[in-house]
Amino acid sequence: MDITVVGLRVLREVAERGTFTAAGQALGYTQSAVSRQVASLEQATGVRLFDRYPGGVRLTSAGRALLPHAVTALDALDAAGRELSGAGDDTGPARLGFFPAAGAVLVARAMTALGQQRPRIQVTTREGTTPSLLRALRSGALDLALLSSRPPHRSPDDDDPPLHVEPLLEDRLVLAVPAGGRFADRAGVTAQHIAGEMWIASPASTDEPLLGIWPGLPGRPRVHHSTRDWLTKLHLVAAGVGITTVPSMLLSAVPPGVRLITVDDLPEERRRVSLARLPGPTTPSTDALIHALRRHAADLAE
Repeated sequence: MDITVVGLRVLREVAERGTFTAAGQALGYTQSAVSRQVASLEQATGVRLFDRYPGGVRLTSAGRALLPHAVTALDALDAAGRELSGAGDDTGPARLGFFPAAGAVLVARAMTALGQQRPRIQVTTREGTTPSLLRALRSGALDLALLSSRPPHRSPDDDDPPLHVEPLLEDRLVLAVPAGGRFADRAGVTAQHIAGEMWIASPASTDEPLLGIWPGLPGRPRVHHSTRDWLTKLHLVAAGVGITTVPSMLLSAVPPGVRLITVDDLPEERRRVSLARLPGPTTPSTDALIHALRRHAADLAE
């Protein structure tokens, strides 16, 4: 098969992004250039690699079979480039994806420790929804992904090969309220207390549900402010314009003017933070990042 390196890079990017246009933007190509590369790759392999549908593309079974080989080849070429340039294992890349709430505390602490202990490791990070992080893992664009799940904790996807998923910590949801508001002297509230409150939530999407409202709260909640950014949510709470639901691991990142309290008459809401990766050997750089994440997750669990 006459397969080019550019073709393999296009395959990986389209598999992750889900559209030719998004892949072209990431690679600096036009949409038509990506289409030509995919067509050339399909001609060289003799099989259809993507199914086209309104709004994007998906890998065919043949495409899913070829993708891990493409990722292995591209990673080997990158490693060869580092070796030829004289770079050692401690300068290799480690690519981490994470759900939004993990960034402010767990990722930041792990990155601080890794920067002090192994400063030459080239770590890149990205925030994303669970579906986007899973696509990036499968396409080889990420080495590791921090995922959040609620009981029952099923496998994050049904693709092969199964991902290696390692639970790091169990967290619980709490309520963020204004420190000077009507709940200022309470350690906990009931559903009746918060039923009429104004809520600050993340916008719902096809990838993720509405986040920020207490799960199972009776009635129709009033969402007056919508943002994906946790820092913005917490500062809006401090401003007294609403309340929101947050993981308790964010305690150290809570700004002045915000208190974290419990909801006492509804079932406790727990979330598991897990580290996912493709099965198989890992690089020294990735191992060092895994070790840092494990250590700081254990600190948060105490």
